Amino acid sequence: MTNRMVEHEITVDAPAAAVYRLIAEVENWPRIFPPTIHVDHVERGVDEERIRIWATANGEAKNWTSRRTLDPRDLRITFRQEISSPPVAAMSGTWIVEPLSDSASRVRLLHDYRAIDDDVESLKWIDEAVDRNSRAELASLKQNVELAHASEEITFSFEDTVQIQGQAKDVYDFVNEAGLWAERLPHVASVRLEEDTPGLQTLEMDTRAQDGSTHTTKSYRVTFPHHRIAYKQVTLPALMTLHTGYWTFTENERGVAASSQHTVVLNTDNIARVLGPEASVADAREYVRNALSTNSRATLGHAKDHAESKR
Repeated sequence: MTNRMVEHEITVDAPAAAVYRLIAEVENWPRIFPPTIHVDHVERGVDEERIRIWATANGEAKNWTSRRTLDPRDLRITFRQEISSPPVAAMSGTWIVEPLSDSASRVRLLHDYRAIDDDVESLKWIDEAVDRNSRAELASLKQNVELAHASEEITFSFEDTVQIQGQAKDVYDFVNEAGLWAERLPHVASVRLEEDTPGLQTLEMDTRAQDGSTHTTKSYRVTFPHHRIAYKQVTLPALMTLHTGYWTFTENERGVAASSQHTVVLNTDNIARVLGPEASVADAREYVRNALSTNSRATLGHAKDHAESKR
């Protein structure tokens, strides 16, 4: 069995402790690392944890479970994939954060892996995926840490909730069955849904805006029947550099509360081009929130009709 060992590194203009903390807090990974779709904790101890990660590799959505050991004193995090996705037979590694000064640090990312049956083509595929993802992760980590103290007004989250007199399963099914949305939702012109791995979906849609124009979006979705669907949009409109979110379905004494949550980072470079030279960040926030809320509320409204008709 042949193991491959590789290392990538980057210099970050931020204190080592702050960089370590960002890597340690996996809940933020979909916002920080482009390939990451969603991360869940399976177990959490003082310095040991098991996490489930859904991410893209060479354009394909994959998921795996990893064990991590956190060492905040030495600013090291070791990880090992507990269950790897083919063609990976085994994958482990280490994050090492080294102080260069009070305001700068070096981040080293080490990987140790092998391919199933030591297949040469599979190993080449893994080499390319590890190299591409490592470079993307480190570049994104650098950008996000260095921007951490920039204006918070370009990053925001919001949520819309609809109370439904029905079953959580029926509401969940409506959102989960996005392949039927072109028939069920007026604002969806066409849709393509793939789910090669159960619970991991690729969703492409052509949606109609209020002005009649259509635009194409692509998202990866992770489903947790019948209470939650998390997603990350990977083709973004001009006004956003990030869009993640989740749908939740919570049963209560009046039926089910169905919610759509969004987290957005604005692309300030495009505000003037899209909204005009006088437009402000506040204008862009309002525009984006209105556009996303309109679609979410429309979807929740039709999900409400669907679930209540089942009663």
